Amino acid sequence: QVHLVESGGGSVQAGGSLRLSCAASGLTFRGYCMSWFRQGSEKEREVVAIMYVGLSSKYYADSVKGRFTIAQDSGENTAYLQMNSLKPEDTAMYYCAIAQGYGSCALKDQYNYWGPGTQVTVSS
Repeated sequence: QVHLVESGGGSVQAGGSLRLSCAASGLTFRGYCMSWFRQGSEKEREVVAIMYVGLSSKYYADSVKGRFTIAQDSGENTAYLQMNSLKPEDTAMYYCAIAQGYGSCALKDQYNYWGPGTQVTVSS
């Protein structure tokens, strides 16, 4: 059983920073990616960052590139999303997700494991 739980969300002023955490359990497989998605009000869920575990490869959406960083603490089975220079348009529910198989990582519908989400609100 794979379980993901996000934390670290909250309210912050524009220009501020937050670090989201994703605590994972039940990870017994290899060749997977841990990723962050977000969904704003009345909008579709979109990818924010993808980490190809074991490949030292990462992907960032253009809207967050240079501001957000995805990383993993293997010892604690935790993925992080460091968010700097936050903007009001970053306001959304942020989700951690896992896809098994590197070929599935770029396809939102191929992610089978999702956390419940953590809310991020950026005010101007």
